[in-house]
Amino acid sequence: VQLQASGGGLVQPGDSLSLSCAASQRTFSNYFIAWFRQAPGQERTFVAVINRSGAQTAYADSVKGRFTISRDTAKNTVYLQLNNLKPEDTAIYYCAAAARGQMQLVGTYDYWGQGTQVTVSS
Repeated sequence: VQLQASGGGLVQPGDSLSLSCAASQRTFSNYFIAWFRQAPGQERTFVAVINRSGAQTAYADSVKGRFTISRDTAKNTVYLQLNNLKPEDTAIYYCAAAARGQMQLVGTYDYWGQGTQVTVSS
């Protein structure tokens, strides 16, 4: 599975962004999809995940209530809506796909997108 992340940009605190993760193949629905982020000099950390059907989601505590993950199976795309952005949300955001494993662990994921930069600054 090839993943293409897009939608990042430079915004001010309190603004919103919508990230997209488009997959290359129809078997996309066989995978659960997660978003991770990595700030300069820091480890890659879990942000959100959605299961195969889209019925179940989970979020890091730091983004709960502000970010929303969703998926459109017909379009082979997963979205991450980022609201009320804060400077500490600045990072490169990566989407990733896996067929099984612990959803919040980086090592679970077999396929990664190239990342999209989100910068929150006044």
